[in-house]
Amino acid sequence: MKKIKINPTDIFKKPYIISEVGVNHEGDLDKAKQMIEEVANAGGDAVKFQAYKAETLASKYSPAYWDTEKEKTKSQYELFKKHDTFWKSEFEELADYCKEYDVDFLATPFDIESTDFLEPLMPSYKIASADITNKPFLEYIALKGKPILLSTGASTISEIWRAVEWIKNKGNSQIVLLHCVLNYPTDYKDANLGMINHMKEIFSDFVIGYSDHTLPEYTNDVLTTAWHLGAMVLEKHYTWNKKLPGNDHYHAMDYNDLKSFVEKIELNREILGQFNKNYLESEENSRKYARRSLVAKKSIPKGKIIEKKDITWKRPGTGIPPWMMGHLIGGKALEDIKEDEILKFDKIKFTD
Repeated sequence: MKKIKINPTDIFKKPYIISEVGVNHEGDLDKAKQMIEEVANAGGDAVKFQAYKAETLASKYSPAYWDTEKEKTKSQYELFKKHDTFWKSEFEELADYCKEYDVDFLATPFDIESTDFLEPLMPSYKIASADITNKPFLEYIALKGKPILLSTGASTISEIWRAVEWIKNKGNSQIVLLHCVLNYPTDYKDANLGMINHMKEIFSDFVIGYSDHTLPEYTNDVLTTAWHLGAMVLEKHYTWNKKLPGNDHYHAMDYNDLKSFVEKIELNREILGQFNKNYLESEENSRKYARRSLVAKKSIPKGKIIEKKDITWKRPGTGIPPWMMGHLIGGKALEDIKEDEILKFDKIKFTD
């Protein structure tokens, strides 16, 4: 991918934000292009589509696994058949359009044919959670030699490791693992963003990300929390109109959601700043004038041996610091020192 390094140590650099259009274009090329423009203008990094044909994806007898109150279609085959009109020529056109707007074009392939024609169009491959056990398909994609973003919804740790090994055994270790919950939509209580921490620990050699299916009401909070936990790639369904009927519109973000989230990320990056603790150049005056120095509590004549009762500490911090008080007591005044005068090294002879 051109805008994110495959480096699991770059935790708090700007996350790579994928707007998952999927099939929310509903076969309308102009709408697909409109969403590319919106994502680019809002500050997203990639626009992702889905490339499939119903006949090669699902049996005609495959039941629904989504909320049928929101999406009435009760057969996977029937739903996929509604939205499988885009193919090679349409995706080539959309990839070119993404170039015009300087966003990455991505599309999830669901068969060998789409895997092949998408290869020259994309910087990386996205693999759906449902294919995490599809060894021949994972191996085929791995041989393309491009980074792989693998969603891990509905998976166990052992299933994820097995998929990772299949990919690595084909010479490809450029893997991003996305925490994901395979519910459409995902209840907030089921998001389990804390699993990101576990994935970072278990899969420490790989980039960890998050693919979100929660409702868009709290998108900023959900995605920002995932990023703060270490998700460097963030994927969220995208639509031009959240009020449209259908499986993916109502739990997607729109232009305003994405723009607001990107702005929040920028603010967070500014607030987070650097990670090595030190004082800032802008704090230099504070170091000098807000800290304390040892100060003469009363007049101290030249030659007097300084006692504890002779000194106190006050601002500014331009004189002898209070931590040296023990060295100062028992020392000798080399000059007359006025009451409330800030004590300096050149006026005191310190004890050994």
